[in-house]
Amino acid sequence: MGDASDGLRIATADDGVVLATLDRGADNLFSIEMCHRLAALLEDPPDGAHVLRLRADGEAFCLGRDRGGTALSPGEVRAEAQALVRVTRAVARSRLVTVAEVQGDAAGFGVGLVAAFDVSVAVRSASFRFPEVGIGLAPALVLAWLPRVVGRREAFWLTATGSPLTASRAQELGMLNDVVDDAAALTARVDEAVAALRAGSPRVHADVKDMLRVFGDLGDEAALEVSLDRLVVGSLRRGEA
Repeated sequence: MGDASDGLRIATADDGVVLATLDRGADNLFSIEMCHRLAALLEDPPDGAHVLRLRADGEAFCLGRDRGGTALSPGEVRAEAQALVRVTRAVARSRLVTVAEVQGDAAGFGVGLVAAFDVSVAVRSASFRFPEVGIGLAPALVLAWLPRVVGRREAFWLTATGSPLTASRAQELGMLNDVVDDAAALTARVDEAVAALRAGSPRVHADVKDMLRVFGDLGDEAALEVSLDRLVVGSLRRGEA
């Protein structure tokens, strides 16, 4: 699917799993073009696709994204930000279940992907950080979601200092599902996770993702009211693929 020359290889297998591989040099930085390609895949998956497995070649998983620098116009900066927002929204709204296989360090936008994916597993040696403070920037897009994941105080500390998180601490804070000892264990654990997901219904998984997103924006009482209709519809659709 598409050209892999921009550093993102996408391969669709016959088993319902789409494999996306970052391969863009030592830092595996995301380009704006890569953001749009990944978002397009999530927004309009191939027929029969159920799980998106994202991995990376090299030592780093993803240390952020390309930055245009201070010479960009406000319109160009906004276009860059919109590309990042598009990916984040697409991850949440896609019918694909997203699985991140984190074999190395992640920073900035790379951490955002890890935290946004439905399932994320990392090697114990990986670290996670938000380095924007070092270039005189408050990471607005990060702060739009990070406090809901790790809490306000931890979000302040991580973005105000750029201090790295260990993989174990990232798991404690809810940014990872699991931490394993090495690359071989990582591949095996992600294989197990993908197999467990493929044993379930793509339709039900899409419903679960949608409910998590919708209910997360509501208070408890409103979420319970909405859940009544969802339960009725879901019960009527039992047996569908």
